[in-house]
Amino acid sequence: MAMGAVLSSNRAFASPLSSASSAGKQQHTSPHCRWVCSLVPGDRNGRQTPASVQQPLTAMTRFCPKRRLLSRVECFLYSSDPAVTSGWQKPKRRESLTAGSDTASCVVPTRNCKAKFEMTGSPSDVPAEAEAVLPGQDAPWFPKRWTIVVLCFFSFLLCNMDRVNMSIAILPMSAEYGWSPATVGLIQSSFFWGYLLTQILGGIWADRFGGKVVLGFGVVWWSIATMLTPVAAKLGLPFLLVVRAFMGIGEGVAMPAMNNILSKWIPVSERSRSLSLVYSGMYLGSVTGLAFSPFLISKFGWPSVFYAFGSLGSIWFALWQRKARSSPSEDPDISEDEKRHILGGNATKEPVSSIPWRLILSKPPVWALIISHFCHNWGTFILLTWMPTYYNQVLKFNLTESGLLCVLPWLTMAVFANIGGWIADTLVAKGVSITNVRKIMQSIGFLGPAFFLTLLSKVRTPAMAVLCMACSQGSDAFSQSGLYSNHQDIGPRYAGVLLGLSNTAGVLAGVFGTAATGYILQKGSWDNVFQVAVILYIVGTVVWNVFSTGERILE
Repeated sequence: MAMGAVLSSNRAFASPLSSASSAGKQQHTSPHCRWVCSLVPGDRNGRQTPASVQQPLTAMTRFCPKRRLLSRVECFLYSSDPAVTSGWQKPKRRESLTAGSDTASCVVPTRNCKAKFEMTGSPSDVPAEAEAVLPGQDAPWFPKRWTIVVLCFFSFLLCNMDRVNMSIAILPMSAEYGWSPATVGLIQSSFFWGYLLTQILGGIWADRFGGKVVLGFGVVWWSIATMLTPVAAKLGLPFLLVVRAFMGIGEGVAMPAMNNILSKWIPVSERSRSLSLVYSGMYLGSVTGLAFSPFLISKFGWPSVFYAFGSLGSIWFALWQRKARSSPSEDPDISEDEKRHILGGNATKEPVSSIPWRLILSKPPVWALIISHFCHNWGTFILLTWMPTYYNQVLKFNLTESGLLCVLPWLTMAVFANIGGWIADTLVAKGVSITNVRKIMQSIGFLGPAFFLTLLSKVRTPAMAVLCMACSQGSDAFSQSGLYSNHQDIGPRYAGVLLGLSNTAGVLAGVFGTAATGYILQKGSWDNVFQVAVILYIVGTVVWNVFSTGERILE
C-alpha cells in the first residue's frame, strides 16, 4: 500500500513519488546510506532483508494493494559506510515521523504481499495505485478521530448522569407528592418505554443520516426532557410519565448513533480501546450522578439536579456542532495522513438508503450478537438494579453504606473496560485474528461473572461478598471489547442498526430480568437468582463461540 523512500547521508528527504520537476538523479545523491522500506514476507516478523541495493538511483520495495494502513512502520537501512550498521531499524509510529529524520518515509508493514516494484527514481515508473507514506504534514497534536471519541465519551457521561439522578431525587419527590411504591416503580419504568422505541429507529436514522446528526439530536432531546422533569412533576403524574418516556427516546438513539460514527472514524486497530473509553463514560456518569445528586438536593432542593445536569447538554452540543463530522470524508480539517490511516485505502461508501433486513436477519453472527447481548444484560441489569437490596438485606449494610458500595462496580467497570480495550487492540496488532480476539474477550466477559457469582453463594463475610461483586462487574466490562465491538466488525455500514437490534434484546433482558428477580426472591433465595444468571452466561458463551465472527459479512 505504500512505497519506499531514499534518505541521503546528510538526511535530505526524498520520496520516489515526488513531482516530476524534482525527479531523477537530483533526488538520490547519497554516496553511502539510504533507506529501503520493504514489505517482503520472509523472516518470523514477516520481513525479508534486502540482499542488495543495486544502484544509487534505485530503491527496492514491495507494494501490497488494498490493505489497511497500520500505525507502525519499519525500514531497512543499507550503507556502504563501515561506520554505519545496516539492518532493520526499530519500528516507529507513523505519526512520529518527521521530514529529515532517519525514517523520513517508510512503508507500512502488512501481510501477504504479492506485487513487487523496482523504483528507478522516475515518477512515471510508479504504479498509479501505489501510495507514498509521507511524514505527517501539519498533523494536529491530537488526532481528529480521538476528538470524536472524547466527545462521544462525554455524551455518554451526560447520558447516565441524567438517567441516575432520578434514582436519588425520587426519594424527596415521593415524600413531597405522596407517591406509593407502585407509583415510584411506574415512574422509574416509564423511561424504558421511550428507550425501547428508538433503539432500532436510532440505528436506521444514524446509518441513513449520519451519526453526528442523530447523536446531537439525542443529547438535545434528553437534556430538554431532563430540565422539564420538575415542571412535569408539578403538573401531575401523567405529565411526568410522558417526560420520562421522552427522555428515554433521546437516550435510546445514543448507542446506535455512537456506534455508527465510530465505525466511520476508528480503524480496526483502535476499535476496542475507543469503544471501551466511550462506554466507560456511562459508568463514570453513574458515579458522577450518584455522587453529586445528594449534594445538590441538600443545598438547593431536588429540582436543582435536573436543571444542573440538563443544562450541561447545551455546552456539549455547541462543541459537537463545531468539532464533529459524521465521517472523515466530510471533515475539512483532518490531515490527509490521518484520513489515509483511518480509511486504509478503502473508498468511502454512500450513506445507507435502505436496510436489507432479510439479509441481516439471515446471518448467524447477527443472531449470535442478539442472543449474547440478551444473556449479558440479564446478569448485568440484575446486579446493578438489585445490588443495594442485596447489600442491605443479605450483608446487613445500612442504606448509606449500600449507596457508597454501589459506586464501586461502576468504577471497577470503567477501569477494566479500558484495560480490556488495550489488551484487545494489542492482540490485533500482534496478528491475532479479530474473530479470536472478540471470542476471547467476550468469553472473559461471560465466564468471569459466572465464576464470581457462583463463588458469591459460598462466601461468608461481607468483605468477600463485595469483592466478588466488584470482580464480577470488572470481568463483565471485557464485553466492551467483545460483543460491543463486533457490530462494527461484521457490518460497519449497518453498525447503528445492528447495535439497535442487539441492544433491544439487551434492554428487554434488563426489564424481564429485573422483574423475574423479584418473583424468584418471593419463592426462593438469592442463590437462585445468581444461578439463573450463571446459566444464561454459559448459554451466551456457547452461542458466541460457535456462531460469532470478526469478519465482515455485510457490505
